[in-house]
Amino acid sequence: MPRDTILVTGSAGLIGSALSSALLRGDVSVIGLDLRAGAQLRLDVRELSSRISELNDVSGIVHLAAVSRVIHGEQNPALCRSVNIEGTRAVLEVAARLPLRPWVILASSREVYGEQRELPVREDAKLQPVNVYARSKVQAEQSVWQARAEGLRACIVRFSSVYGSVHDYPDRVVPAFAIAAARGGKVRVDGANGILDFTHVSDVATGLLCLISVVGARDLELPPPIHFVSGIPTSLGRLADLALEFGLPGTSVISAEPRDFDVHHFHGDPSFATELLEWKATTELRVGFRRLVDDFKNGLACSGETPKLFALPHADF
Repeated sequence: MPRDTILVTGSAGLIGSALSSALLRGDVSVIGLDLRAGAQLRLDVRELSSRISELNDVSGIVHLAAVSRVIHGEQNPALCRSVNIEGTRAVLEVAARLPLRPWVILASSREVYGEQRELPVREDAKLQPVNVYARSKVQAEQSVWQARAEGLRACIVRFSSVYGSVHDYPDRVVPAFAIAAARGGKVRVDGANGILDFTHVSDVATGLLCLISVVGARDLELPPPIHFVSGIPTSLGRLADLALEFGLPGTSVISAEPRDFDVHHFHGDPSFATELLEWKATTELRVGFRRLVDDFKNGLACSGETPKLFALPHADF
Protein backbone atom coordinates (compact mmCIF):
# COMPACT_ATOMS: atom_id res chain seq x y z
CA MET A 1 0.00 0.00 0.00
CA PRO A 2 1.48 3.41 -0.94
CA ARG A 3 2.30 5.79 1.85
CA ASP A 4 0.08 8.79 2.50
CA THR A 5 1.53 12.07 1.30
CA ILE A 6 0.79 15.18 3.33
CA LEU A 7 1.62 18.74 2.34
CA VAL A 8 2.75 20.85 5.29
CA THR A 9 2.80 24.55 4.56
CA GLY A 10 5.05 26.53 6.86
CA SER A 11 7.12 23.38 7.25
CA ALA A 12 10.24 25.17 8.48
CA GLY A 13 8.45 26.91 11.35
CA LEU A 14 8.14 25.94 14.99
CA ILE A 15 5.08 23.71 14.61
CA GLY A 16 5.77 22.72 11.00
CA SER A 17 9.19 21.31 11.86
CA ALA A 18 7.87 19.29 14.79
CA LEU A 19 4.88 17.99 12.84
CA SER A 20 6.94 17.05 9.78
CA SER A 21 9.36 15.06 11.93
CA ALA A 22 6.48 13.28 13.66
CA LEU A 23 4.83 12.41 10.34
CA LEU A 24 8.05 11.04 8.90
CA ARG A 25 8.54 8.87 11.97
CA GLY A 26 5.06 7.51 11.29
CA ASP A 27 6.05 6.50 7.76
CA VAL A 28 4.08 9.31 6.11
CA SER A 29 5.56 11.07 3.10
CA VAL A 30 5.83 14.84 3.68
CA ILE A 31 6.06 17.64 1.15
CA GLY A 32 7.24 20.75 2.94
CA LEU A 33 6.39 24.23 1.68
CA ASP A 34 8.10 27.28 3.13
CA LEU A 35 9.95 30.39 2.06
CA ARG A 36 12.88 29.31 4.21
CA ALA A 37 15.61 26.87 3.30
CA GLY A 38 15.00 23.16 3.73
CA ALA A 39 11.54 23.00 2.19
CA GLN A 40 10.94 20.91 -0.92
CA LEU A 41 8.75 23.71 -2.23
CA ARG A 42 10.48 27.00 -1.45
CA LEU A 43 7.48 29.08 -2.30
CA ASP A 44 5.06 31.74 -1.12
CA VAL A 45 1.87 29.89 -0.20
CA ARG A 46 -0.16 32.41 -2.22
CA GLU A 47 1.54 30.99 -5.34
CA LEU A 48 0.73 27.36 -4.56
CA SER A 49 -1.29 26.84 -7.74
CA SER A 50 1.85 27.39 -9.81
CA ARG A 51 3.24 24.08 -8.48
CA ILE A 52 0.02 22.08 -8.47
CA SER A 53 1.43 19.47 -10.84
CA GLU A 54 3.85 18.39 -8.08
CA LEU A 55 1.01 17.70 -5.64
CA ASN A 56 -1.02 15.01 -7.40
CA ASP A 57 -0.27 12.40 -4.73
CA VAL A 58 -1.20 14.64 -1.80
CA SER A 59 -3.98 13.18 0.35
CA GLY A 60 -3.95 15.83 3.09
CA ILE A 61 -2.78 19.38 3.78
CA VAL A 62 -1.85 20.95 7.11
CA HIS A 63 -1.83 24.68 6.44
CA LEU A 64 0.50 26.41 8.90
CA ALA A 65 2.09 29.03 6.63
CA ALA A 66 1.13 32.53 7.75
CA VAL A 67 2.19 35.86 9.07
CA SER A 68 1.94 34.22 12.45
CA ARG A 69 2.70 36.94 14.98
CA VAL A 70 0.55 39.72 16.36
CA ILE A 71 3.35 42.30 16.22
CA HIS A 72 4.06 41.58 12.55
CA GLY A 73 0.39 42.07 11.74
CA GLU A 74 0.46 45.48 13.40
CA GLN A 75 3.65 46.46 11.58
CA ASN A 76 2.46 45.35 8.13
CA PRO A 77 -1.33 44.91 8.08
CA ALA A 78 -1.61 44.56 4.30
CA LEU A 79 0.91 41.73 4.15
CA CYS A 80 -0.68 39.98 7.13
CA ARG A 81 -4.12 40.06 5.54
CA SER A 82 -2.80 39.00 2.14
CA VAL A 83 -0.78 36.01 3.36
CA ASN A 84 -3.29 34.79 5.92
CA ILE A 85 -6.47 35.29 3.93
CA GLU A 86 -5.37 34.90 0.31
CA GLY A 87 -2.89 32.19 1.24
CA THR A 88 -5.64 30.15 2.87
CA ARG A 89 -7.90 30.59 -0.15
CA ALA A 90 -5.05 29.44 -2.41
CA VAL A 91 -4.62 26.26 -0.35
CA LEU A 92 -8.35 25.52 -0.38
CA GLU A 93 -8.62 26.14 -4.13
CA VAL A 94 -5.69 23.85 -4.87
CA ALA A 95 -7.14 21.14 -2.61
CA ALA A 96 -10.42 21.30 -4.54
CA ARG A 97 -8.56 20.81 -7.83
CA LEU A 98 -6.23 17.97 -6.87
CA PRO A 99 -7.18 14.43 -7.98
CA LEU A 100 -7.34 12.99 -4.44
CA ARG A 101 -9.37 15.91 -3.07
CA PRO A 102 -7.12 16.14 0.00
CA TRP A 103 -8.47 17.13 3.39
CA VAL A 104 -7.26 20.43 4.84
CA ILE A 105 -6.48 21.46 8.42
CA LEU A 106 -6.17 25.22 8.91
CA ALA A 107 -3.96 26.45 11.73
CA SER A 108 -5.72 29.29 13.52
CA SER A 109 -5.12 30.92 16.88
CA ARG A 110 -6.59 31.58 20.31
CA GLU A 111 -6.26 35.25 19.28
CA VAL A 112 -9.59 34.91 17.45
CA TYR A 113 -11.37 34.75 20.83
CA GLY A 114 -10.09 38.16 21.91
CA GLU A 115 -10.76 39.18 25.50
CA GLN A 116 -13.40 36.85 26.90
CA ARG A 117 -15.39 37.52 30.06
CA GLU A 118 -15.73 33.85 30.92
CA LEU A 119 -12.62 31.76 31.48
CA PRO A 120 -11.62 29.12 30.61
CA VAL A 121 -12.59 29.68 26.99
CA ARG A 122 -14.45 26.98 25.07
CA GLU A 123 -14.26 26.55 21.30
CA ASP A 124 -17.83 27.75 20.83
CA ALA A 125 -17.12 31.15 22.42
CA LYS A 126 -18.00 34.17 20.29
CA LEU A 127 -15.09 35.30 18.14
CA GLN A 128 -14.12 38.88 18.92
CA PRO A 129 -10.64 39.60 17.50
CA VAL A 130 -8.84 42.71 18.74
CA ASN A 131 -5.88 42.98 16.34
CA VAL A 132 -4.98 42.70 12.65
CA TYR A 133 -3.58 39.19 12.97
CA ALA A 134 -6.65 37.84 14.74
CA ARG A 135 -9.04 39.41 12.25
CA SER A 136 -7.09 37.83 9.38
CA LYS A 137 -7.42 34.44 11.06
CA VAL A 138 -11.16 34.87 11.51
CA GLN A 139 -11.48 35.55 7.77
CA ALA A 140 -9.31 32.52 7.00
CA GLU A 141 -11.61 30.40 9.15
CA GLN A 142 -14.60 31.73 7.22
CA SER A 143 -12.98 30.51 4.00
CA VAL A 144 -12.72 27.04 5.51
CA TRP A 145 -16.41 27.05 6.40
CA GLN A 146 -17.25 28.03 2.81
CA ALA A 147 -15.03 25.27 1.43
CA ARG A 148 -16.72 22.75 3.73
CA ALA A 149 -20.11 23.86 2.46
CA GLU A 150 -18.85 23.17 -1.06
CA GLY A 151 -17.84 19.63 -0.15
CA LEU A 152 -14.18 19.93 0.83
CA ARG A 153 -13.14 17.96 3.89
CA ALA A 154 -11.61 20.73 6.01
CA CYS A 155 -11.39 21.74 9.65
CA ILE A 156 -9.86 24.34 11.98
CA VAL A 157 -7.41 23.99 14.85
CA ARG A 158 -6.48 26.89 17.15
CA PHE A 159 -3.11 27.10 18.90
CA SER A 160 -2.22 28.91 22.10
CA SER A 161 1.21 30.39 22.91
CA VAL A 162 3.18 27.46 21.52
CA TYR A 163 6.82 27.21 22.64
CA GLY A 164 9.65 24.74 22.99
CA SER A 165 12.41 25.23 20.39
CA VAL A 166 15.63 27.25 20.24
CA HIS A 167 14.81 27.86 16.56
CA ASP A 168 11.71 29.87 17.41
CA TYR A 169 11.60 33.66 16.98
CA PRO A 170 13.95 34.93 19.71
CA ASP A 171 11.67 37.82 20.68
CA ARG A 172 8.54 35.75 21.30
CA VAL A 173 7.79 35.73 24.98
CA VAL A 174 8.91 32.23 26.03
CA PRO A 175 12.13 32.04 24.00
CA ALA A 176 12.88 35.67 24.90
CA PHE A 177 12.63 34.86 28.61
CA ALA A 178 14.60 31.63 28.13
CA ILE A 179 17.41 33.38 26.22
CA ALA A 180 17.67 36.03 28.93
CA ALA A 181 17.84 33.31 31.59
CA ALA A 182 20.48 31.36 29.65
CA ARG A 183 22.62 34.48 29.31
CA GLY A 184 22.06 36.02 32.71
CA GLY A 185 20.28 38.88 31.03
CA LYS A 186 17.26 41.11 31.46
CA VAL A 187 13.73 39.74 31.18
CA ARG A 188 11.31 42.39 29.99
CA VAL A 189 7.73 41.79 31.14
CA ASP A 190 5.07 43.73 29.24
CA GLY A 191 2.24 43.45 31.76
CA ALA A 192 3.13 41.07 34.59
CA ASN A 193 -0.53 40.36 35.35
CA GLY A 194 -1.29 39.16 31.83
CA ILE A 195 -2.51 35.56 31.76
CA LEU A 196 -1.70 33.12 28.95
CA ASP A 197 -2.09 29.41 28.23
CA PHE A 198 1.28 28.02 27.15
CA THR A 199 1.44 24.81 25.11
CA HIS A 200 4.60 22.86 24.35
CA VAL A 201 5.26 22.19 20.67
CA SER A 202 5.63 18.45 21.26
CA ASP A 203 2.08 18.32 22.65
CA VAL A 204 0.81 20.33 19.68
CA ALA A 205 2.45 17.94 17.22
CA THR A 206 0.85 14.99 19.01
CA GLY A 207 -2.53 16.71 18.90
CA LEU A 208 -2.20 17.34 15.18
CA LEU A 209 -1.41 13.68 14.55
CA CYS A 210 -4.58 12.76 16.43
CA LEU A 211 -6.62 15.29 14.47
CA ILE A 212 -5.19 14.06 11.16
CA SER A 213 -6.38 10.55 11.99
CA VAL A 214 -9.94 11.87 12.37
CA VAL A 215 -10.01 14.25 9.42
CA GLY A 216 -8.27 11.72 7.20
CA ALA A 217 -10.86 9.03 7.91
CA ARG A 218 -13.49 9.76 5.28
CA ASP A 219 -16.14 7.80 7.16
CA LEU A 220 -15.90 10.00 10.29
CA GLU A 221 -17.81 13.21 10.78
CA LEU A 222 -15.75 16.38 10.49
CA PRO A 223 -15.19 18.03 13.85
CA PRO A 224 -15.99 21.66 14.65
CA PRO A 225 -13.05 23.97 15.48
CA ILE A 226 -10.83 22.57 18.19
CA HIS A 227 -8.09 24.16 20.25
CA PHE A 228 -5.01 22.66 21.81
CA VAL A 229 -4.50 24.29 25.21
CA SER A 230 -3.06 23.22 28.52
CA GLY A 231 -6.01 24.69 30.42
CA ILE A 232 -3.57 26.14 32.96
CA PRO A 233 -3.50 29.94 33.32
CA THR A 234 0.00 31.35 33.82
CA SER A 235 0.85 35.00 34.39
CA LEU A 236 3.78 36.63 32.64
CA GLY A 237 5.03 37.46 36.10
CA ARG A 238 5.09 33.76 36.94
CA LEU A 239 6.98 33.02 33.71
CA ALA A 240 9.50 35.70 34.68
CA ASP A 241 9.88 34.03 38.08
CA LEU A 242 10.82 30.80 36.30
CA ALA A 243 13.42 32.69 34.29
CA LEU A 244 14.91 34.00 37.53
CA GLU A 245 14.84 30.53 39.07
CA PHE A 246 16.53 28.75 36.18
CA GLY A 247 18.66 31.62 34.91
CA LEU A 248 22.33 32.32 35.36
CA PRO A 249 23.41 34.77 38.06
CA GLY A 250 22.61 38.29 36.95
CA THR A 251 19.25 37.45 35.42
CA SER A 252 16.87 40.31 36.25
CA VAL A 253 13.37 41.52 35.42
CA ILE A 254 12.29 44.80 33.86
CA SER A 255 8.60 45.66 34.16
CA ALA A 256 6.78 47.52 31.37
CA GLU A 257 3.21 48.39 30.49
CA PRO A 258 1.18 45.90 28.44
CA ARG A 259 0.76 46.53 24.72
CA ASP A 260 -2.61 47.83 23.61
CA PHE A 261 -3.05 45.33 20.76
CA ASP A 262 -2.52 42.13 22.77
CA VAL A 263 -5.06 39.84 24.38
CA HIS A 264 -4.12 40.12 28.04
CA HIS A 265 -6.12 37.31 29.65
CA PHE A 266 -6.67 33.88 28.13
CA HIS A 267 -6.73 30.30 29.13
CA GLY A 268 -8.70 27.62 27.38
CA ASP A 269 -10.80 24.60 28.18
CA PRO A 270 -9.09 21.46 26.81
CA SER A 271 -12.02 19.12 27.42
CA PHE A 272 -13.22 18.92 23.79
CA ALA A 273 -9.78 17.84 22.56
CA THR A 274 -9.72 15.23 25.32
CA GLU A 275 -13.20 13.99 24.45
CA LEU A 276 -12.70 13.89 20.67
CA LEU A 277 -9.05 12.89 20.39
CA GLU A 278 -8.12 11.58 23.86
CA TRP A 279 -5.51 14.36 23.80
CA LYS A 280 -4.20 16.47 26.62
CA ALA A 281 -1.08 18.56 27.12
CA THR A 282 1.46 16.55 29.10
CA THR A 283 4.44 18.90 29.26
CA GLU A 284 4.19 21.14 32.32
CA LEU A 285 5.38 24.69 31.71
CA ARG A 286 7.97 24.44 34.45
CA VAL A 287 9.48 21.37 32.78
CA GLY A 288 9.24 22.65 29.23
CA PHE A 289 10.62 26.08 30.08
CA ARG A 290 13.57 24.68 32.03
CA ARG A 291 14.36 22.36 29.13
CA LEU A 292 14.34 25.33 26.76
CA VAL A 293 16.62 27.36 29.03
CA ASP A 294 19.02 24.41 29.19
CA ASP A 295 18.92 24.08 25.39
CA PHE A 296 19.90 27.72 25.02
CA LYS A 297 22.62 27.34 27.66
CA ASN A 298 24.03 24.32 25.85
CA GLY A 299 23.91 26.13 22.55
CA LEU A 300 25.83 29.03 24.02
CA ALA A 301 28.33 26.65 25.61
CA CYS A 302 28.91 24.87 22.29
CA SER A 303 29.52 28.18 20.54
CA GLY A 304 31.95 29.31 23.22
CA GLU A 305 29.94 32.47 23.81
CA THR A 306 30.34 34.15 27.17
CA PRO A 307 27.02 34.79 28.93
CA LYS A 308 26.24 38.50 29.17
CA LEU A 309 23.39 40.86 29.87
CA PHE A 310 20.94 40.65 27.03
CA ALA A 311 18.21 43.28 26.76
CA LEU A 312 15.27 42.15 24.66
CA PRO A 313 12.68 44.10 22.69
CA HIS A 314 8.95 43.75 23.29
CA ALA A 315 8.21 40.04 23.51
CA ASP A 316 5.43 38.56 21.41
CA PHE A 317 3.05 35.86 22.60
